Amino acid sequence: MPQRKPDTTPAATAAGGSKSVLGGLRGPIVLVGAGKMGGALLDGWLRLGLDPRKIVVLEPQPSPEMAAQAISGLRLNPDPAGLRPEAVVLAVKPQVAPAALPPLQGLAASGAVMISIMAGKTLGFLEQVFGPGTAAVRAMPNTPAAIGRGMTVAVANAAVSEAGRALAQNLLGATGKVDWVDDEGLIDAVTAVSGSGPAYVFLLAESLARAGIAAGLPPALAEKIARETVAGAGELLFRSPQDAATLRRNVTSPGGTTAAALDVLMATDGLDPLMEKAIAAATRRSRELAG
Repeated sequence: MPQRKPDTTPAATAAGGSKSVLGGLRGPIVLVGAGKMGGALLDGWLRLGLDPRKIVVLEPQPSPEMAAQAISGLRLNPDPAGLRPEAVVLAVKPQVAPAALPPLQGLAASGAVMISIMAGKTLGFLEQVFGPGTAAVRAMPNTPAAIGRGMTVAVANAAVSEAGRALAQNLLGATGKVDWVDDEGLIDAVTAVSGSGPAYVFLLAESLARAGIAAGLPPALAEKIARETVAGAGELLFRSPQDAATLRRNVTSPGGTTAAALDVLMATDGLDPLMEKAIAAATRRSRELAG
């Protein structure tokens, strides 16, 4: 049987490097915006054992759960002027960033690493808001971060030190895996593949269910087996050391039912050209949003 890959979820890494880096902070971590993705990061930091007293959240509409966390020492909506953070994670909606961030310029005065997970907002935008020489990281996570299985790709500007990069790695890694690129231009393609990618997988489950109904299955059964098949195949891909192509071939018997379906999906007008067209469209839109 294939061996399971090492578990890199936050719970598994809590005793490793992430915890030691987050445990040795001199200043606080400031989270600006605590919606779904910001909230997922916050949950990950707490799971890693980060002292709530080292966390500041600036969120105009905090959830009741977040307000309750303030009892354990987390600081909620203090005066930003008195903060000297070690890192600031910017998780506000990109459309409100031009108005919401300039009043927070002082947060960068302590030399904090400014880590943005705002779609479409470039390193240049961060440097414009917080000043030349600001240590800035632009990152693109995805929604499986909510269960600790996210994929984040990040890029740093020249002002980010090795220590700053390590801190960003561990803060972002609280929700899953992190990889880095040197070319910021690749973030648009990253957005198209992994940032938007979960929606494509959910659409596959929808489409598979509809095809099952068209083939005569009761709707409830078609939806259940489509959901479980997509989820199970994804988990097998995660656990197996084999690549996707090998796993696909393992399912496919020559002349069998899977081969008949793949003859359609892998035809010259099949899934590959359609996916390439979709990724190209998403990449173009990401560039448009970035200006």
